[in-house]
Amino acid sequence: MKIYRLHYPHEQQALDLEPSAVAVGFFDGLHRGHQNVINKMEEIAESEGLKKAVMTFDPHPSVVLSPKKQRTTYLTPLDIKLGMLEARGIDYCFVINFSSALAGLSPDEFVQQYIMALDIKEVVAGFDFTYGKLGKGNIDTLSRYESFNTTGVGKITEGEEKISTTRIREDLAAHDLAHANLILGRPYEVKGVVVQGEKRGRTIGFPTANIEPEYRYHLPAKGVYAVTMQLDNEGTVHKGVCNVGVKPTFHDNLERVSIEVHLFDFDESIYGENVTVHWHHFIRPEWKFNGIDELKAQIAKDKQKAIGLLENA
Repeated sequence: MKIYRLHYPHEQQALDLEPSAVAVGFFDGLHRGHQNVINKMEEIAESEGLKKAVMTFDPHPSVVLSPKKQRTTYLTPLDIKLGMLEARGIDYCFVINFSSALAGLSPDEFVQQYIMALDIKEVVAGFDFTYGKLGKGNIDTLSRYESFNTTGVGKITEGEEKISTTRIREDLAAHDLAHANLILGRPYEVKGVVVQGEKRGRTIGFPTANIEPEYRYHLPAKGVYAVTMQLDNEGTVHKGVCNVGVKPTFHDNLERVSIEVHLFDFDESIYGENVTVHWHHFIRPEWKFNGIDELKAQIAKDKQKAIGLLENA
């Protein structure tokens, strides 16, 4: 997959592009709704003999447009998103820097610079896609251009509710992991590296791997979860129980959230290993216990519950 990182203005003559069909959107999470847009683009590209392309943006537009509600954590950080797109056989990915200058372009200027200049022949986007200054461009305005075709993809729902990145983030914050995974279409995952921790787990019989996320992920809410963890260099997957939180039994005012995974039937040193944690089931919120014995008893219960939940994982 060829990746083109574009700023405004960009060097049009420096790009060596064949005609393409492009799916346009931010696509954080690449959830089932996003997959539907990309699937439609691929269908059109194959039918028309075009390259398959995705156009996305970085950072999230809210960083420029909504400073009070800016989104700086992601379900699929850019590098992860690019890897997922490459794995499905996308030919081109246009990563457009979302800056104040870009946000100030009129809808027509955006089309001239980032659709026509890139030899795009088919544009596919969700029904609610907007572009240009103040978001005045939409599917209807795109459809008025004659140099390319536009296809709008309708709303994808689960039950009666639209599948969206916002809803997944809300689900993760509310411990509704089951619903988040349902509309994602897969277990939520975070990539990281195993780093040195406080090593308290081994002293109470439950050694843990302390995971430092590689990117600015939107983490599940503080609590205990049944997870699987892949050792990326080996490709092996192990089952475990994970605590996301601040360890209130040991700390009164710790703010930094940690991710600690206790793997079942595993006793190897894996410091420095790159891993991927897959969140499968929520078990309970993070609690403060009255002492070590109470904590140990609860962790044993959490482990047994996780073993049962992950029986078919």
